[in-house]
Amino acid sequence: MASSSQHKHQLFLSLLLVLHPLSAAAQTGPNVTRGSSLSPQGNKPALWAQSPAGDFAFGFVPLQPNQFLLAIWFAKITTNLTVVWSANRDQPVQTGSSASLTRNGRLSLLDHNGQEVWSPGVGDVAYATMLDAGNLALMASDGMGYAWQSFEHPTDTILPTQVMNKGGLLSSRRSPSADDYSVGRFQLRLLPDGNLCLNTIALPTEHAYEAYWLTKGTLGTGSYLVFNQSSGIQEVQENSSLVNVTYANIGSPGHYYQRATLDPDGVFRHYTYPKPATGNGSYPDSWTVASFIPENICSAVIVEKGGSGACGFNSYCQFANNQKACLCPERYSYVDPGNSSKGCMPDFAEPRCDAYDSADFELTAMPNTNWTNAAYEWLSPMQEDECRQSCLEDCRCMVAISKDGDCLKKAMPLSGGRVDPGYGGKSLFKIPRVDSTPPPPGLSRGRKSPPVIVSAMLGCSAFVNILLISAIALLFLSSHRKRSPRAQIDSRTVGGHLQAFSYHTLEAATGKYGEILGKGAFGTVYKGVLTLGEAEALVAVKKLDKLARDGEKEFRAEMNAIGRTHHKNLVQLLGFCDEGPHRLLVYEFMSNGSLASYLFGENKPSWDQRMQIAFGVARGLSYLHEECSSQTIHCDIKPENILLDDCFTARISDFGLAKLLMREQTMTQTDIRGTKGYVAPEWFKKRAITAKVDVYSFGVMLLEIVCCRKNIELEFGSDAGPILTEWAYDCYSEKRLDALVEHDEEARSNWRMLERLVAVALWCIQEEPSMRPSMKKVTQMLEGAVEVSVPPDPTSFISSMY
Repeated sequence: MASSSQHKHQLFLSLLLVLHPLSAAAQTGPNVTRGSSLSPQGNKPALWAQSPAGDFAFGFVPLQPNQFLLAIWFAKITTNLTVVWSANRDQPVQTGSSASLTRNGRLSLLDHNGQEVWSPGVGDVAYATMLDAGNLALMASDGMGYAWQSFEHPTDTILPTQVMNKGGLLSSRRSPSADDYSVGRFQLRLLPDGNLCLNTIALPTEHAYEAYWLTKGTLGTGSYLVFNQSSGIQEVQENSSLVNVTYANIGSPGHYYQRATLDPDGVFRHYTYPKPATGNGSYPDSWTVASFIPENICSAVIVEKGGSGACGFNSYCQFANNQKACLCPERYSYVDPGNSSKGCMPDFAEPRCDAYDSADFELTAMPNTNWTNAAYEWLSPMQEDECRQSCLEDCRCMVAISKDGDCLKKAMPLSGGRVDPGYGGKSLFKIPRVDSTPPPPGLSRGRKSPPVIVSAMLGCSAFVNILLISAIALLFLSSHRKRSPRAQIDSRTVGGHLQAFSYHTLEAATGKYGEILGKGAFGTVYKGVLTLGEAEALVAVKKLDKLARDGEKEFRAEMNAIGRTHHKNLVQLLGFCDEGPHRLLVYEFMSNGSLASYLFGENKPSWDQRMQIAFGVARGLSYLHEECSSQTIHCDIKPENILLDDCFTARISDFGLAKLLMREQTMTQTDIRGTKGYVAPEWFKKRAITAKVDVYSFGVMLLEIVCCRKNIELEFGSDAGPILTEWAYDCYSEKRLDALVEHDEEARSNWRMLERLVAVALWCIQEEPSMRPSMKKVTQMLEGAVEVSVPPDPTSFISSMY
């Protein structure tokens, strides 16, 4: 007679026969027979097979124009397409590709060039069928069951009745973008010892870091994972006892769709979605989370043995409302604005120990925040004030953790950043002082005067000392006369920020203004060479034209205000000349010229370069509008006024000079300031001018950056092209953005980002200034931190007033 435990075991196995997709009762849909094929087309799913109940479909899913996945999805959820398995998640195919079950019984996916992208690796398949459980099955031609099934090769999702055996794994998607299904860095694995774990990997390899969630204890051999429709994900042990992984009491499982997905943020979530009642085709907007693990992803992921943590390097993780947010510290920004999990980078250069001055930096406190990577120095006991000072004096220290009398100093890159309300410690984050201005090239702060060999003179007689002093003086005078005039700079500084140059010095430095770099609304720019400190440096010297009749005091006050600005996306002002009728400005030299020449030239910048330029300009304007001690409105934002440094970083030039122009000076033969095609409508209507005029100009320029064409291509003649701002709205509203980037494959392959950028630009060029976002919000919208709603017709508000 069987024991009670054996009866219990047999009862459980009987239950699994009902749940398991291999049961004889499993229903199948229309078969995919040998010789069948399917090709993707258009922007709607292409169906190849469907389960008998119609809940699941198999075929091609469009990601963006000309990108497709061979996938399984919930067929009846039309408002929220949910993919549960895909064959080519890392390699989407294009139009002209095809999936086929060949006449010799081999399933294969070929790209548009006829190259095989994916195959399950089995042959002699009788037919393929879609089961009601959501399982794609290839039936063996010998009638001996399944030759292959998708349930045994999951991607990021498992479904009710699906079983995962030892060695099985789920891999998250890389990002939450609707168009990115590629393998991410989070895994759920059932280990050989029976433990279920969540861990990160070091992409693009498969090297696994330490688990951040693990089932308690080591389970017996023979265990596996099963998705129970009534209660959630369970691990079955050898003795048939159960360990709940996720638990959700689904009272009427037949009324709900269910799935369990390892999401891009590293959280394994059990989702439910109500099936519509008979005759009712309405659906909710999104799936509901029934349960999830781990409880707090931010605190769970550890970095003792490597990796960046739950978020990317130099970012920190905050978990609220069951969602993870990866955030950047002050003065840091996302490496990839479209994917916050890739980490953050500083908007300033890391301190160099050979030219470090602690006075240039300050520490900002971040309570209950910690970066858990190993400290290179642990000081104890040490209170917070001492910890601050120690980090400031140490060029390597980028963050100091002060907690319970300990001070942990850490260097970049920082990893394992997290916010924990119960932590009790404090991160002291090093950033440049807001009012600090870096020294001109070739000069370092605190440089000591070169020694004059005074010590050698101390032991000599007074007479010899006099002779030595006279000789040294003659030597310096001789050297002074031999130097080129361009090497001499006026020693005056104004307010400790800018160098005051004589007109003669700048005339010599530019070869009597011989080489013109460009002309603009504020004057002409010449190339020059000045000796700054101990080295020669290229500079750009701007001669200002038609300035307002301000006195010397007012001019210098304005120069001081400009000189105090310091941001990686602004061209740095080094000095000026205020001598008689001459007003000149000396800027650092930008080796890659203007954005206009780069954007509209023969060799157009890549999509990624254009995105970084757009984000950089937005950050620079946000700084001018909201972070300066007094708001600065540029009034002439256009590609000609955006310069590019050695690394093609966008740098705004001519900021703050609008105040110095005479009211009648203009580039467009009107009484406005700015350049035709970029001028905000309020200039023409005698309305108050605010920072929103720069927002408008930025929106026009953003469209130019996206499309690599000018807003107004030809000013006169019948061959003039459409005005870009008007055409862009038509393309956006008619859902044909591909026309804007017709010959730009990079832009077309980044469809979601393209959509976002055009929408942001359309918000910026709203004719009503109050409808335009601030530059701070524009920056957040570009970086994905703020949702971008559908923009109205830019002229709709004005039109509605008449």
